[in-house]
Formats: sequence, C-alpha cells, structure tokens
Amino acid sequence: MNTMKYKGFIGSVAYSDEDSVFFGKIEGINSLVNFEGTSVEELKNAFKESVDEYLEFCRKEGIEPCKSYCGNLNVRFSPATHAEIALRAKMEGISINSFINKAVETYLH
Repeated sequence: MNTMKYKGFIGSVAYSDEDSVFFGKIEGINSLVNFEGTSVEELKNAFKESVDEYLEFCRKEGIEPCKSYCGNLNVRFSPATHAEIALRAKMEGISINSFINKAVETYLH
C-alpha cells in the first residue's frame, strides 16, 4: 500500500484507472475522511487539506483526533512459532504476553 504523511497522519493512496484519479483516506482515525486528485500534486494538496479540516472539526467538537485502541490484539502464529515463543518466554521467566510485548517494543524502537 502506498502512503502519504502529514502532521503525524497517514493517508493510504490508490489509483483508479477507470476514473483516472488518485484517491485515499486518512488511516488511524475513527472517522472516514477521503481525498482524491487527478495528479500527484493535487492528491498531496487534497490530503493535507483533508487532515487540516479533520483537525479543525475535532477541535470544534472537542474530540480526540486519533483512533483509540483498546490494547487487545489477536495474533495468529504457526504451531511451531507458538511453541518457540512459549519456550523462550519460559526460559526468560516471563509470560508469553510479556515476551511478545518485549519483542514488538524492541522492533518498534
């Protein structure tokens, strides 16, 4: 997936050959905010304008602009990977959940 960034927001980008238009939406928010353009420059401007308008809307409504996450995430692993995670977590004396959290945090930082 192609993306654009502006003011900490990410916009997904696609192209419709049938309509000869680039289009996208702001990702990671509770609202649906779309944008489009017939050129890359027009698309960039539309994305920035959409983010600015979304932020202004949130300010006026007194709502948090970012999507809220509950912290629960279901992840599927192969049985072999699951077994390896369980073994390594046991060896470190921590839970599987703590092991996965540690691994993801290490990857993200």
